[in-house]
Amino acid sequence: MSATESPAKHTPMMQQYLGLKAECPDALLFYRMGDFYELFYEDAEKASRLLGITLTSRGHSAGEPIPMAGVPVHSVDGYLTKLVALGEKIAIGEQIGDPANSKGPVERAIVRVLTPGTIVDGALLDSQQEPLLLAICPEGEQCGLAWLDAAGGRLMLREIPLTHLADLLGRRPVAEIILPEDADLQKHLQGTLVQDLDKQIFQARRSQAVLDRYFGERLDSFGCNDWPLALRAAGALLHYAETQLRGSLAQIQHLHPERAEEELYVDATAFRSLEVVESLQGQGPTLLSLLQKTRTAMGARLLRRWLMRPLRQGPELLQRQQCVSALIEGQDQGALQNALQGIADAERILTRIALRSANPRDLAQLRHTLQALPALRDRLGHFTADILATYQEKIGLFTATTQLLENAIVDQPPMTQREGGYIRSGYDPELDRLQALSHNLQDVLRNLEQQERQRTGISQLKIQYNRVHGFYIEISRSYQGPIPDDYRRRQTTKNAERYINDALKTIEDQALSAESLALSRERHLFSSLLEALLPEVAALQNTMTAIAELDVLSTLAERAITLNWSAPKMVAENALHIADGRHPVVEAQIGSQFVPNDLHFDGQQRMHLITGPNMGGKSTYMRQSALIVLLAHIGSWVPAREAVIGPIDQIFTRIGASDDLAGGRSTFMVEMSETARILHLATARSLVILDEIGRGTATYDGLAIAWATAEALLERGAFTLFATHYFELTALENRGLSNLHLDAVAQNEQVIFLHRVEEGPATQSYGLAVASLAGIPEGIVTAARKRLNLLENTAASKQPPAPSSPVQASITLPAQIPLFTVTPHPILERLQQLNPDTISPRQALDLLYEIKNML
Repeated sequence: MSATESPAKHTPMMQQYLGLKAECPDALLFYRMGDFYELFYEDAEKASRLLGITLTSRGHSAGEPIPMAGVPVHSVDGYLTKLVALGEKIAIGEQIGDPANSKGPVERAIVRVLTPGTIVDGALLDSQQEPLLLAICPEGEQCGLAWLDAAGGRLMLREIPLTHLADLLGRRPVAEIILPEDADLQKHLQGTLVQDLDKQIFQARRSQAVLDRYFGERLDSFGCNDWPLALRAAGALLHYAETQLRGSLAQIQHLHPERAEEELYVDATAFRSLEVVESLQGQGPTLLSLLQKTRTAMGARLLRRWLMRPLRQGPELLQRQQCVSALIEGQDQGALQNALQGIADAERILTRIALRSANPRDLAQLRHTLQALPALRDRLGHFTADILATYQEKIGLFTATTQLLENAIVDQPPMTQREGGYIRSGYDPELDRLQALSHNLQDVLRNLEQQERQRTGISQLKIQYNRVHGFYIEISRSYQGPIPDDYRRRQTTKNAERYINDALKTIEDQALSAESLALSRERHLFSSLLEALLPEVAALQNTMTAIAELDVLSTLAERAITLNWSAPKMVAENALHIADGRHPVVEAQIGSQFVPNDLHFDGQQRMHLITGPNMGGKSTYMRQSALIVLLAHIGSWVPAREAVIGPIDQIFTRIGASDDLAGGRSTFMVEMSETARILHLATARSLVILDEIGRGTATYDGLAIAWATAEALLERGAFTLFATHYFELTALENRGLSNLHLDAVAQNEQVIFLHRVEEGPATQSYGLAVASLAGIPEGIVTAARKRLNLLENTAASKQPPAPSSPVQASITLPAQIPLFTVTPHPILERLQQLNPDTISPRQALDLLYEIKNML
């Protein structure tokens, strides 16, 4: 038996359930029954499997047992969170009718549909994450994109070539994607929940009608009329979100076009290898974790957005840098952060208000936030910089709204409306009366009892209550006097007669319904409160946007002060100069032991070829250069004594080795794919980080690829840091190329990495010492040294093989650095030969010149 059988064969309740299920056939239907949400038939079996809850049955319908599984209402959020994380769609069917007035099943309706991209419930959201819903409208070789942060009320647009779609999704992962049903984009969308919609929803006329309803004449002011595909995607996106959330998204006040020419492009590979927001080790430190000292959840999410979308040089970036500098110079940044402490996640609360799904605690948190605004504005007034005064103007006070919430909501309201008790006493006289009747029934009965004794003169009279007979007036049999005419006998007992009159009947009727009436009155008052807040949502959103920006800017100022960073200088010249640059995350781990280094690129100097031992710091040096540039382009100060940065348009990295087993790509194929992307996209204003190109194949093939890659990037003019173990590359001659190496000292088969960048190529390798440090058994190291000597002696007696490519033919191969030989540093060797007691001052001076020449 299944839910697909004719509804007429089912009980009335199951007919109602099946009617709701038909509205959302692809969703798990949580059907409210008292204190539980129940699932039936296939939904129950699936939920039992996914959630690990018991599968039972509920009676019979159409002659067959009904599979059932359920979860308590009070703990449903945990189950919903798990299902959404698994990519499931959930429909919530609530009781909307009054059980007292219902004939048959209580009326129910689907009040919301939860999908991974349309979650707005605070209990289901990570405060620092933004589950995005993406709509894609493809046409030809282009596609329009629209992202919705439903909980935060942000809608972003852009148009890109279809070939860029996979990379964009790698840089900005989304929770859910909607597409026209005939779109063939699966190769770009691996691993993401995709919903195919009727293609009519993406039609220009239909989308335009949705956008007009939201923005009206303001639509032209957003500056995206030249993106027709993106606008069609936005209209379809809003339509889909309305359908799932069962209401208009009044929290969407703006469209935010994202233009590629305004942002510093960092591809997904670079974000991963630089560990900007996620560690390669999974739980390790990242740039985001180092910066994350924001005081609000809104600021935390904005900081992440800034890191994931750095800006090119322009007015917005300049404004951020000026704000950070003003906060540092004002020396009151710490007090400003303290004023931000405790401000709630009002951005998301406003969304729930707009959707009329806010709970009492949401309004209490909004009230607390509004109460903090005067102190925040006052703190901003301590800064003299004009640029910070604009933030003071953006933060409204909302005095009337604050007063309304103070009058209406109790100090510590419950999370839900189920049990009542969230409207403050004195806000509504009718609610106060009903609550008094419900809460103070004993006092009411005691007062009535006293009145009846005085009226009737019966001193033994008592007013009591039991569950069977309700309220009654009890008179002992020992009383022989007259009984009032308005008393009606309700029950006779052995020792007393029990009566009721109109006054007690009225109290009985009110008392039995007072609690229900009070709960209903509270819900009505709360709904009215939400309606009163709706006109303020747009202005409140603008204030919360300003607060989030202040939070991030003050955090960047605090990080600059605490970590001893300096203000970068952004210039128009095509140059990149960093003095005493440091890797921010590594320095935070090892402290003062970190060795700073310089980097210099200019109109002529375009590539540094970096050699030196593994573990010498090549990768750290290259990564820190990219991170310094990235930090400067979010408006932050940077970990360097000085940084001068010209116009940078892109950051690319090719670091580390990994395979793509699912995609059928070897480590070397992944390496070549990433290198190919760089060679296609890099410009003369790009920063390129390359580590060990060509190491995944045969020596001469790899060397030829690395050589040709270096020549291509030199011709392109990109600022390139190229680390390699192919010492042959140091013979490459080009006025735009210079050789650098990471210094180290080896003595008695021990290696000390100095982590200092020096000019010129490395003079020796330290492979054997590194192998010993790593714990390779000494016998194996000794055998390796013998084998290496044999290989080197054999190689020295032979000519190199004939080149296999035109590139190889152009390479003049210098002597290969031995990979395992450990030799003393020449200067140390010369000093060991010296007896300082036997040389004259003139000889000492000559020796100093000799050492100088050796350097």
